[in-house]
Amino acid sequence: MRDAVSTNAAPAAIGPYSQAVRAGQFLFLSGQIPLDPSTGVVVPGDVATQAHRVMLNIQAVLHAAGATFEHVVRTTIFLADLADFAIVNEVYGGYFGTPPPARSTVQVAGIPKGSRLEIDVIAVLP
Repeated sequence: MRDAVSTNAAPAAIGPYSQAVRAGQFLFLSGQIPLDPSTGVVVPGDVATQAHRVMLNIQAVLHAAGATFEHVVRTTIFLADLADFAIVNEVYGGYFGTPPPARSTVQVAGIPKGSRLEIDVIAVLP
């Protein structure tokens, strides 16, 4: 059994997908890009600003499912340019305690709406 999770505190899906899906004790979040939830537009600014917006969007979806960053077990970071890795890593690390989740980071050819990064998440619900 699976249920969709959604919140107005994070950007609405821009395609045929759910913000997140709860399947048993697992929560699978769709990739978040740095969209302002109120406008649906990519936030202006540098990659650190965009990374913070992505993390706030993730936090909102986690909260809607009754979870926090402490429940995250796996993430994938997609970067338009690996040269942004150190900055994104610093922002990302500020949202997680110890131990941090498992993670992969990859450079990709393109990210929706010209974003510089996208992050998806898997969490285990309390």
